Amino acid sequence: MIRHLVLFKLNEGVERDDPRVVAGAAAFRALGGQIEELRFWECAWNISDRPIAYDFAINSAVEDTDALTRYLEHPAHQAGVALWREFATWVIADYEF
Repeated sequence: MIRHLVLFKLNEGVERDDPRVVAGAAAFRALGGQIEELRFWECAWNISDRPIAYDFAINSAVEDTDALTRYLEHPAHQAGVALWREFATWVIADYEF
């Protein structure tokens, strides 16, 4: 199995209630039911107010690297990524477990 973690940081001046952010979060929440490669899916807003904290997180799992590639290339995933590019940056980690 491959764990796929993503941490998002909203751009300076962008708030969670910005309509673009609301749409982006909704798009990612829906992915768990849209992409069959996903074996585990959760995403949520950070609840910590620590200055080093990121704002939004995705924790997911797929069977193998081929499934990860199919997930990353899936049109629903690509559409969500396109939304987030407008207002955030992110870091990822993919590892076997």
